[in-house]
Amino acid sequence: MENVTIMDHPLIQHKISMLRDIRTGTNEFRSLVEEISVLMGYEALRDLPTEEVDVTTPIENCKTPMISGKKLAVIPVLRAGLGMVGGLLTLVPSAKVGHIGLYRDPQTHEPQEYYCKLPESIGERIAVVVDPMLATGGSAVAAVDFIKQRGGRNIKFMCIIAAPEGLKRLHEAHPDVQIYIGHLDKCLNENAYIMPGLGDAGDRIFGTK
Repeated sequence: MENVTIMDHPLIQHKISMLRDIRTGTNEFRSLVEEISVLMGYEALRDLPTEEVDVTTPIENCKTPMISGKKLAVIPVLRAGLGMVGGLLTLVPSAKVGHIGLYRDPQTHEPQEYYCKLPESIGERIAVVVDPMLATGGSAVAAVDFIKQRGGRNIKFMCIIAAPEGLKRLHEAHPDVQIYIGHLDKCLNENAYIMPGLGDAGDRIFGTK
């Protein structure tokens, strides 16, 4: 599937297995999400544009590459996506952060927007949408829709686990978006939860029920 990358790095897989464990507590879960985000972000950002700049080393002057263009935009889907922001900011501390607030209607399972605040000049930035879980794909499609409606063009979507149904829906709705997945799970259950999944990522990150 074009523009879809499913991670196979042993460190990512090991940490996702720890996330799944029901015995993993809030503090450890939160730390693991951030660590996985760093590892996935390293791969997802490998095509950041660079430019040659002049640098003086202790030995001589030289031209050497640095990231160019407008700063990266990291856009978490609230609230669980907040857990992935720190990992990307570890890699690119100067990144701007936007927020998209969505909740899933308990009857239709479709996303409803309650908040959207994006960095200025979003059309000139690489926008990385982060959400630990890609389940039905409704929230991901809606988030990308909002960014495109506000001028975003270069968009990546990063999640830790995904269901095939959500991946298909997002890819069909936005085939131009680069999708990065930590692990592709087997399916959704009748309540639209990912199987085997890891439970509710927001509750496990923030210690709520």
